[in-house]
Amino acid sequence: MSRIVNCVKLGKEAEGLERITYPGDLGKRIFEHVSKEAWAGWVQHQTMLINEYRLSPIDPEHRKFLETEMDKFFFSDEASAKPDDYVAPK
Repeated sequence: MSRIVNCVKLGKEAEGLERITYPGDLGKRIFEHVSKEAWAGWVQHQTMLINEYRLSPIDPEHRKFLETEMDKFFFSDEASAKPDDYVAPK
């Protein structure tokens, strides 16, 4: 049986994640308040950030940037970053 969460990103009840997908307190908040659908949206956004900004997930500064953007993506009214010259795929 799947978990149902009140997804903060989608603003509705939806199927929750099966496991904690990120370490620490942020990971616990995501597990409790973010749906699978919203998480999939983050994964796409994170991929765009990594590609466009040429980030390395191994670099501590880059990881911190991604964590900050993840927090914004899910829990803030402030929009997550997009490169100035980014054009969404059609």
